[in-house]
Amino acid sequence: QVQLVVSGGGLVQAGDSLRLSCQVSGRTASSWPMAWFRHAPGKEREVVATILWSGDRTDYADSVKGRFTISTDNVNNTVFLQMNSLKPEDTAVYYCAASFALGLRTMRKDYGYWGRGTQVTVSS
Repeated sequence: QVQLVVSGGGLVQAGDSLRLSCQVSGRTASSWPMAWFRHAPGKEREVVATILWSGDRTDYADSVKGRFTISTDNVNNTVFLQMNSLKPEDTAVYYCAASFALGLRTMRKDYGYWGRGTQVTVSS
């Protein structure tokens, strides 16, 4: 069984930074992907960034490239999402997700384990 505990989030101003953390307990493997999704009001849940536990492959949504960084701490089984230069359009509930599929995955249906969402609100 895999459990994901998310921390971080909050209310910030445009241009500020935040870091989200996702502590994972249970099975992990270097070839399994982790991801951060977000769900804004009135929109579909979308993938923000994905990474293999090995850390050697990542992928980002175009809207966050150059501003967000996903990373892993394999010692502590934690995945991070560093969010810089935040914009009001980044306001959403952010979710951490884990998959047992091989390789990077960007589809919601490929992720079977989810942490509780954390609210990120960016004021203008």
